[in-house]
Amino acid sequence: MSDPDFTIGIEEEYLLVDTETMALAEAPEALMADCSAALEGQFSPEFLQCQVEIGTRVCANVTEAREDLKRLRSTVAKAAAAYGLAPIAASCHPFADWKQQSHTDRERYKALHRSMGSVADRLLICGMHVHVGLGDDTLRIDLMRQASYFLPHLLALSASSPFWQGQDTRMASFRISVFDNMPRTGLPPQFSAWSDYQRSVDTLVDLGCIEDSTKIWWDMRPSARFPTLETRIMDVQPRLEHALTLAALNQCLMRMLTRLRRRNQRWRIYDPFLIAENRWRAQRYGTTEGLIDFGEAAIKPFPELMSELVGLLSEDAAALGCTDELAAVQDILASGTSAERQRAVLTEESGGSDAGEPPAEPALRAVVAHLIEEYHADL
Repeated sequence: MSDPDFTIGIEEEYLLVDTETMALAEAPEALMADCSAALEGQFSPEFLQCQVEIGTRVCANVTEAREDLKRLRSTVAKAAAAYGLAPIAASCHPFADWKQQSHTDRERYKALHRSMGSVADRLLICGMHVHVGLGDDTLRIDLMRQASYFLPHLLALSASSPFWQGQDTRMASFRISVFDNMPRTGLPPQFSAWSDYQRSVDTLVDLGCIEDSTKIWWDMRPSARFPTLETRIMDVQPRLEHALTLAALNQCLMRMLTRLRRRNQRWRIYDPFLIAENRWRAQRYGTTEGLIDFGEAAIKPFPELMSELVGLLSEDAAALGCTDELAAVQDILASGTSAERQRAVLTEESGGSDAGEPPAEPALRAVVAHLIEEYHADL
């Protein structure tokens, strides 16, 4: 088997807000047309009319991904500004009410709404997906089994959704809580071979439960459209550079596991029951309370775990040309995840109000203003 290319592609979903009220705003048709024309197939509407989605081209490395993602983010921001709007790259809007949103008038979204009922109504959430090119189907399934171990680490580092409908949820990623109500979500099953995976998918397709594997929304999945393994667990990142760090982590993990495989080694496979405990800890606490190191049978501080992981991936980062981006994991830990930074803004704007009371809307509007600023910081 030849070496995979380890190409990467990044998909991001954004929310559009009114720059005066900081409330969600539906995208005008003219704005959608402007972005579609400027971005030529790399831009699309999303399920809700206040959401848009972008996707990079296939990129050989993180340097290429930076250039393309910066262009995409900048184009959306410039187009939105002409209509008094701004995009934010956070997985939940701090004070929006999902009951007041409208879904996009397209057949695929109508079908989703019919199929999922009220569960789909609550999908006022945004995610970030990273594709890594692997090519060989057997390799994709084998690496999915092993890489599942690291999904909680990626979720913890990416957490950007602490607020929901004007409430502090006390979660780092409330997006996961919402999305887990959908079918065919969560940690991927541990298939032993590509044929096992394909047989399972074909069973649901033949029964008419799903059209194809695009209706499978696990935290990680073999892409149906591309020869990639697609990581879907992450919250979207307000800052461009943090998104690139997460992309670099994904790319390096896939190369490291492939490198071990060539030496007849592999990452130990743990039961999903155990990985799910770390997933919950990441969802609840982000980076603040540590994750379980199953090899040492201990809960270890998250910075310690990431220091070990970055060291383990240093050879792969050097080969892939993303040493700086991988090292920037420390920047996220130093500044706090987006969930932590949003809460810091709220605390500052609240002026020491009782922690048990719902946050005041002016303070929550300040959080949205902070998210707009972070979106534009690296452009």
